[in-house]
Amino acid sequence: MAKLYFYYSSMNAGKSTTLLQADFNYRERGMETMLWTAALDDRYGQGYVTSRIGLKADAHKFDPETDLWQSIAAEHDARALACVLIDEAQFLAREQVLQLARIADEIGIPVLCYGLRTDFAAELFPGSAALLGLADALVELKAVCHCGRKSTMNLRVDGEGRAVIDGQQTEIGGIDRYVAMCRRHFMQARNEAAAHSAFRLEKA
Repeated sequence: MAKLYFYYSSMNAGKSTTLLQADFNYRERGMETMLWTAALDDRYGQGYVTSRIGLKADAHKFDPETDLWQSIAAEHDARALACVLIDEAQFLAREQVLQLARIADEIGIPVLCYGLRTDFAAELFPGSAALLGLADALVELKAVCHCGRKSTMNLRVDGEGRAVIDGQQTEIGGIDRYVAMCRRHFMQARNEAAAHSAFRLEKA
């Protein structure tokens, strides 16, 4: 039976690299795959899954209006798909996660989703929340904090490296904007930023 998988982690844990390796493994055996990535992530150009170590592959783009069920089913009719791989899965809408579950359940294609679990404020992304509830298999990919502990949080920083504690949930960026941290150092950085902000308000 095909399954819906969610591979999740903090930033810089090698999610895209792992996805591209899985894609290579399928294709090396002569199997057809279909790759997807979020249209709003244009750090390396739109329509690509790109890893920080230099690996890259063409991918279809999804936005909140994309009907993944229809697109994947049509592609499967044209060429029998062995696997569907989704990068930046935190940006999926709940309805799209339900569509991916149907792909696994009704068509029998394994769907591998890779994404962040939480945002810079430790809140679940909508796509991640849906995947945590609906996926058949949850796999945590490990990253490391500067202290050596496992990183589970994504700290957003400003140009001076100070924690950003307010703002919109989605802000595209790489290591210049986000630092993967353990919960202890994540909370410490945010508390220090909040104290600094309060001090500046008192002085104003």
